[in-house]
Amino acid sequence: MKIIPLSLLGVSLVTLPLVSPAAATNSGVQLTKFDDRVRVEINGQLFTEYVFKGASKPYCYPIIGPTGTGMTRNWPMKETPDEERDHPHHMGLWFGHQKVNSDNFWTVTTNSGKIVQETVTVANSGSDAAAITAQNKWIGKSGAVILTDERTLRFYNRTNDRVMDFEITFKASEGDVTFGDTKEGTMGIRSHPALNLKGKVAAGHALNSEGLKDGDIWGKPARWVDYSGPIDGKVTGIACFDHPLNLRHPTPWHARDYGLIAANPFGLHDFDKKNAKGAGDHTIKKEESLIFRYRWLFHTGDTATAKIEERWKKWAGK
Repeated sequence: MKIIPLSLLGVSLVTLPLVSPAAATNSGVQLTKFDDRVRVEINGQLFTEYVFKGASKPYCYPIIGPTGTGMTRNWPMKETPDEERDHPHHMGLWFGHQKVNSDNFWTVTTNSGKIVQETVTVANSGSDAAAITAQNKWIGKSGAVILTDERTLRFYNRTNDRVMDFEITFKASEGDVTFGDTKEGTMGIRSHPALNLKGKVAAGHALNSEGLKDGDIWGKPARWVDYSGPIDGKVTGIACFDHPLNLRHPTPWHARDYGLIAANPFGLHDFDKKNAKGAGDHTIKKEESLIFRYRWLFHTGDTATAKIEERWKKWAGK
């Protein structure tokens, strides 16, 4: 497989200050729109940036956790010592899938499709909850539009953690669309190396809602998955919640020991060979829609301290 250098994709490597000059006066969630990204600050401090130009698909990077440290791997956006340089398509936090009809919207190759932003708007900037809404076209290797999406990213002003909701609605605007059975997807993040289960600086542990730990969580259905461990001497974590209304809830997870955390409802055969080939395929009929809802929680403490199960139930209305 031929990998396209990130320089050819125009990925920005600019590092922005973590603290806004207006931090003393800003409160709530502030959204600032630029030509290629939306900057998200909480009470004057950077939380993340939603980057919608310069790469094969939109992504959020950096993501600054509640203790002031980055929660994701920096590479390939930024060179940092002691970070693995594998999987260049693992860029911060993103949504993609390797099999959409005959096109690849997950890895970065000469034949990959691109998720291209059409419009992006911000709402309620300065309040305790604010949102980015974007419309995108999924353009295949032939240059044709395969489907469209509308996504909303909501950010909340919280005292001891950082919370982001990610809702995406697919519309089969051009014809039937099949999301294929593969482990390579779908709602994902590449964690800070300290949260990994293996590696030079790995000190993390993983737990899911069914009580499975570490490597045992891969491919297993769960309502949530949480990775936690010490970063710069402070225990913090990343939890992803799967909504009860999502397709095939509780979703299987493409959650790996090297720091990929991805909810993937489509990879049923890849995750369990007892399932028939193609068992995870799902087709959206022309002009019909499919919605996914996730919550990302960047928290202090481990899974028990952060009360992940309790917070999932509250979010899910259980």
